[in-house]
Amino acid sequence: MISIIFGSLLWAQQQPHGVEPYTIASTYQKLKAQYPFVEPIRPLRSNKVKAKKNVVYKVDGTKKLRADMYFPKSGKDKVFPAVLLIHGGGWITGSKENLGVMAQHLALHGYVAITLSYTLSREAPYPASVLDIKTAISWMRANAEKYYLDPDKIAIMGTSAGAQLATLVGLTPNSAIYERKSPFSDEVQAIINIDGIVSFVHPEAHEEGKSAGIWLGGSRTENWKNWNEASPLGYVNGNSPPILFVNSAQARFHAGRDDLVSLYNGYGIYSEVHTILDSPHSFWLLHPWFGSTLGYTLGFLERVFGPGQ
Repeated sequence: MISIIFGSLLWAQQQPHGVEPYTIASTYQKLKAQYPFVEPIRPLRSNKVKAKKNVVYKVDGTKKLRADMYFPKSGKDKVFPAVLLIHGGGWITGSKENLGVMAQHLALHGYVAITLSYTLSREAPYPASVLDIKTAISWMRANAEKYYLDPDKIAIMGTSAGAQLATLVGLTPNSAIYERKSPFSDEVQAIINIDGIVSFVHPEAHEEGKSAGIWLGGSRTENWKNWNEASPLGYVNGNSPPILFVNSAQARFHAGRDDLVSLYNGYGIYSEVHTILDSPHSFWLLHPWFGSTLGYTLGFLERVFGPGQ
């Protein structure tokens, strides 16, 4: 997913000495030689979108986790479907700012869009990040009236490692495995997976070793329990929410997808799969692929939630 500089790595005992930044700018620098036509996405300038930055959604001791919120600029009496966006970065790096442009465009089209900071594996391993995201969904419901969002129309969207997290959270609503103390549900009504694997133990998932091992507390053989437990594919059931996949041309990021779609088909649950031809991983951070990603996302959300406000 990203290039990580490791010192002497001991799976569960030692963190990496250095991590390359994962940003829009670093992605552009990495890919522009191979794809000379690309351009980095840039913030949207529009008076039709309002923003509220660095809102605290979780306090854990002295640590505060924050979110950036983007709203359609309209009358206060309206409520809107909501999309929670989870950034990628191999569970070890990345930031909510990477998905700010996507959130702005979603707000422009009638959604409350929220980008999230969560606990990365350098701070705490699995399941800390999963619990953070579930807390964020409950927080959204607790504050639905304050932030003009419809608590019955919440989608979760993730990119790369964030897509794995989003899919896991979306497929484990109110699960005893990830038990938290909140009267508000962490259930979502739709999942958007942008180039993220859905299983760490599927035969296709054979290239996630180092970064996944840091997050999951050991290699696949050392900590099979976590690798299996953190695999969204194992939680599909007849009540799973509709799902959208938007994938690159890089097969390693599709691990488990086709089996998940087959299960969805068996249950009669709606799903979509789109592959952007000749595209690299992290395509959503660059033009010309950002527009396609946004278009697939908006089309899916309209089919699931109905026409926009």
